[in-house]
Amino acid sequence: MGKLLCDSTTAAEPFQGSPAAALPWIDSKSPTQIDTISTAVDLVVPTNLANGAFTGGGWEDVIGLEELQRRHLQRLHAKGVLWKPPEMEDSSSPSESDLRSVVFRLSHGGEVSSDGNCLFTASRKAMAVEDIDAKELRRRTVARFLVDYGSVSFEEGEAIDDAIRHMYSPDLRFGWGIHVVQEVKLLAKKEDRFSLDSAIDELVHLGMQREMAAESIYKERCIPVNDGQTWAKYMLISGSPEDEYDIITLQYTEEGLLSVDENREGRAAAFGDDIAIECLATEFKREVYVIYLCNNTLIKYSTVCWNDEHLS
Repeated sequence: MGKLLCDSTTAAEPFQGSPAAALPWIDSKSPTQIDTISTAVDLVVPTNLANGAFTGGGWEDVIGLEELQRRHLQRLHAKGVLWKPPEMEDSSSPSESDLRSVVFRLSHGGEVSSDGNCLFTASRKAMAVEDIDAKELRRRTVARFLVDYGSVSFEEGEAIDDAIRHMYSPDLRFGWGIHVVQEVKLLAKKEDRFSLDSAIDELVHLGMQREMAAESIYKERCIPVNDGQTWAKYMLISGSPEDEYDIITLQYTEEGLLSVDENREGRAAAFGDDIAIECLATEFKREVYVIYLCNNTLIKYSTVCWNDEHLS
């Protein structure tokens, strides 16, 4: 997975210099505006990735990529990622000034650990911030979420809660046409681990299987991640001893319980999800593009914040 972060405060400013030419951008949504857009696009090459910008974007040196994946990424590097102001998306006849767009290079910026902190460590590297560590990025992301979550309408809050519930506390009666395995996330207070273990052992001594006993106690005594407030507690978990909670993961197949990840050493961190990405983009006034490689297919999506009153 690759991530590109750009500064939205400079997104509409002309690029100074002579960057490498990108392949022509074909916008399937606006075929009649292709010629106009092509003359009003700036090309931005991140300064910390400038060397890779003139070759293959650094993707030829990345280990673990299949050849088809590598070619997809090199082509995306050559073509660039098109950013358009929101006025372009909403207006049927934008003016010349509205058509100022930016094409960003996608280049490999280096390796990050494949743990739950990868979004925040990658973001820190992409933004080239030295005075903020990944844990602080996580904290500020959660703080931004709580501010925005507290200001939405009741209906919007319900929609956010539903999305969180779907991701982390899914209804196990449904979804099996899409998923083979579904996970339920629970939060266990670190200070409660001894009492939780004692309760599980009591059930085991009564003849219950260990995993069934653990499932029963964790579901009864731990906090499900099923709304905005519990999501905030969950997303703060970085896998460090200072965390207030440990993540417990119950895995299910359509036949029932598959496994219980008790995370006894407390090292599991909460992976950054779509909500975290959007909050991170809002907090730091960035457009965050996320590139997924799945089954040799390149899947690209972007999360962009347009709410200027929250940009600080």
